[in-house]
Amino acid sequence: MTRVPIGELRRGWTTGACATAATKAALMALWGAAPARVSITLPKGEQPVFDVVGARQGAAWAEAGIVKDAGDDPDVTHGVTVIARVRRSAGGVVFKAGDGVGTVTRAGLPIGVGEPAINPVPRAMMEDVVAEVAAACAQAPDIEITISVPGGAEIAQKTWNPRLGIEGGLSILGTTGIVRPFSCAAWIASIHRGIDVARADGLTHVAGCTGNTSEKVVQALYGLPDHAMLDMGDFAGGMVKYLRRHPVRHVTIGGGIGKLTKLAQGAVDLHSGRSQVDFAALADWLGDERLATANTALEAYEMAGPALAEQVAQRAAARAMEMFAGGHLPQRLDIVVIDRAGAILARAERSAP
Repeated sequence: MTRVPIGELRRGWTTGACATAATKAALMALWGAAPARVSITLPKGEQPVFDVVGARQGAAWAEAGIVKDAGDDPDVTHGVTVIARVRRSAGGVVFKAGDGVGTVTRAGLPIGVGEPAINPVPRAMMEDVVAEVAAACAQAPDIEITISVPGGAEIAQKTWNPRLGIEGGLSILGTTGIVRPFSCAAWIASIHRGIDVARADGLTHVAGCTGNTSEKVVQALYGLPDHAMLDMGDFAGGMVKYLRRHPVRHVTIGGGIGKLTKLAQGAVDLHSGRSQVDFAALADWLGDERLATANTALEAYEMAGPALAEQVAQRAAARAMEMFAGGHLPQRLDIVVIDRAGAILARAERSAP
């Protein structure tokens, strides 16, 4: 069931924070007694408290779980149980991927190929709790940590992990430990990781699209592999800003006529709540006053026909190329404008001078 937030949006905790709390609880069970609740310190000093579930132990191991609460963010991992199993290691802290946690199979991510998909900040947080609990219990901080998320392999198919080359399950993520509802920063960070993976694999053509329909059209048009497709969504500016510093030779932007009209008119965030189509400008473009009365860009297209789609494509291409100014220009940039059914309405291209 979809959770509908009412009033002020509630924060939640990342899978990395949950894995850290589970690790601390499991260590306390291994070297003493399993706690009912456990507190951890996040990177910025906050100390949330988590309820512990499913604590178990054997002769040389212990495990504990934390149920992830993503707050009011529509996070596909809300409600999953993040489980940490701990046992002695031959030396230092060693991380393993258990059931439902992915393994990195493609270069370009902050974790090396063959490693469990547990990001650097969660690793550091878990290493800190190993040191903390080991010192308190007079034990050596030499621990193997296996993180599992039951059902994670199925949930991962709803994320960007398969495209990024993370196979077998979810990533253990988080830089602050906190999930902020409807986070634009998290989406943009995922675009960055997609660009990193594409570049590491030597791809020379990437595409950012505003939605699933435009993505399918553009991917089929150019025969691009999955990991060339960047989940741009509304964040054209965020994608271009990163590509200015991490260049790829050929960049395609695809989308519906409404969002690409906003790009053509100078918007860098194409969300309906943060930018709007200027219909008076459309009327000026084509010398057709009827367009000033349109309610949507699609309605304007129905009034003006292909001439409007061509204007949108050409102006969006020019605007996008302008956005690369001051950084690395792509050798080729093109725009693909589609309708709701996925038919291509217009295309435009620009080349670096």
